[in-house]
Amino acid sequence: MQNVHAMRPEVRAEYERLRGRIDGDAAFGVRFERFFTELRDPLFALYGTDERFPAQWAALLDAIARTAAQRPEELRVLDHEREITADWLHREQAVGYVAYTDRFGGTIQGVRERLGYLRELGVGYLHLMPLLQARPEPNDGGYAVADYAAVEAALGTMDDLRALAADLRAAGMALCIDVVLNHTAREHPWAQAAIAGDARMRAFYRTFPDRTEPDAYERTLPEVFPDIAPGNFTWVPELDRWVWTTFNAYQWDLDYTNPEVFVAMAEVVLGLAAAGIDVLRLDAVPFMWKRVGTNCQNQPEVHDLLQALRAVMRIAAPGVAFKAEAIVSPGDLVAYLGAGRHEGKECDLAYHNVLMVLLWSALASGRVALLSHTLGAMPRVPRNAGWVTYVRCHDDIGWAITEEDAAAVGEDGFLHRRFLADFYAGEFPGSFARGARFQSNPRTGDARTSGTAASLCGLGQALASGDAVAVDLALRRMLLLYAIAFAHGGLPLIYMGDELGLRNDPAWADDPAHRDDNRWMHRPPMDWEAAARRNDPASVEGRLWAGLRRLIAARRATRAVHAQTTGDPFPTGNDHVFGLERRRAGERLIVLANFTSAPQRVHLGVLHGRGARLDAAAAVPDGRDLRVEGEFLALQPYQFAWLSD
Repeated sequence: MQNVHAMRPEVRAEYERLRGRIDGDAAFGVRFERFFTELRDPLFALYGTDERFPAQWAALLDAIARTAAQRPEELRVLDHEREITADWLHREQAVGYVAYTDRFGGTIQGVRERLGYLRELGVGYLHLMPLLQARPEPNDGGYAVADYAAVEAALGTMDDLRALAADLRAAGMALCIDVVLNHTAREHPWAQAAIAGDARMRAFYRTFPDRTEPDAYERTLPEVFPDIAPGNFTWVPELDRWVWTTFNAYQWDLDYTNPEVFVAMAEVVLGLAAAGIDVLRLDAVPFMWKRVGTNCQNQPEVHDLLQALRAVMRIAAPGVAFKAEAIVSPGDLVAYLGAGRHEGKECDLAYHNVLMVLLWSALASGRVALLSHTLGAMPRVPRNAGWVTYVRCHDDIGWAITEEDAAAVGEDGFLHRRFLADFYAGEFPGSFARGARFQSNPRTGDARTSGTAASLCGLGQALASGDAVAVDLALRRMLLLYAIAFAHGGLPLIYMGDELGLRNDPAWADDPAHRDDNRWMHRPPMDWEAAARRNDPASVEGRLWAGLRRLIAARRATRAVHAQTTGDPFPTGNDHVFGLERRRAGERLIVLANFTSAPQRVHLGVLHGRGARLDAAAAVPDGRDLRVEGEFLALQPYQFAWLSD
């Protein structure tokens, strides 16, 4: 039993009130004391003077105790295991896969039937894209949630989700799902109650009687979807008020200045933990707090909210991890892993959007100076946290290259972003890519990019031409990008279909609900006929499948790719060849990558100076032999090498 008398007085008073509910759970008492101040301090700072707060604080503690008390023994054992092995998502064995439930298996039950495919590939983490009940389409790909406690009816039920989570645990795999924190659908019961006249529920949302405050905010607010949802506010006649709608008119921003909102969302994440979910992808977290005169992203209060939410989970269900969806500038990004006074107290993982953007930038330009400089200037990952590294995802590519980073390597940021948008739309002379512009902004001249990894790497065009050399180059481009994502340090993700080279969906606009959103071109249904060719070494599918399996095997044998490794890009003496060094536990990994379709050379002195040795193992991940020409290592087109010391 927890020694209550050894607790600090302020903790003991709260614990005594809950003690009868947790049925002598000593581990709960230890966690309650350990994380109490991490929970209390940010919430008291945010809400301490709000008259609603005392009741909400009590309700929050009750919800935490209730979740912990009802947690099944199997999940309690997992909680204990993950408390001991806190780096379970950061290890070299960790590789993830991302898919839409309906596009991968049809239903949750269909996904359960396809788990053998994922085990064969070698992944241990499955992220299923939004599957909670959303409003009818359009629903922003499922990110307009109407019920956090229900699964989309066409996909299954919460019982099906629990069964899938159990199957994955039995197979040694983890399940990640999305939870949208910034907004709900206007069809959510909270919003519907507000429309019906409930003043308390109206206070869950940011609403305004006239344009005075919205206009003040708009002066510094960017537009997320300038083409299809210009502006950040929507007039709602039923409310006779303007509603803050950052993303779409049907997605209403929650008002986190109201403590009831925080407690309600804490109960949402606790409910998902109770269903056996292992990782929660926290969607749109940078937008959770608003401040006039800013872009209303990355405000300090956001990090207080995340620290408190993390503490909620660490007390109730410590086996559940948080992954931040924060697509922001490099300087702001690392804060979501916990920095400064929040170190170790926010998210376990955050998307390394900067790495993804820079990889595609280097591939288009054939030059690595911007990639090397920007990665080298990134803040260090805080302890007990790590990146999610990836080549592509369900979203568009926003060319988040700052003017400062571009200028540091002699580039003009605006012109380089413009070049990338042109190149990946297939509109730049000599481009191999066949993507499309997304959300062109006439005010700024910026445009984002849609397209599958295979289409952006030129595979569709190459296959259509029947050019075997072009096909080979396209496959090499894809594997090159994945080689760096796998080596960088963190949890690498494979987006569904990349292991088979799925191209843009030619029928993406046939669905009227998708016609105005060309991101659906890079969300094609899984091609199981193509998957059947994955063991044919002569096929496109077989070559990509084998290439990714080689990378997974090489990663598992390389401790230096752990998320907590240290290391940096280094100059190779050749602006077309990227060099990356990672170090951990006395081991070192040196990665070289040729970002061009021409052979490139690196002087052996560069490698010897870092203690790297050339041996047969260095060539295994790429699958091509390494050649030495005199005093140089010769890299073939898009060839990469993993060298040990």
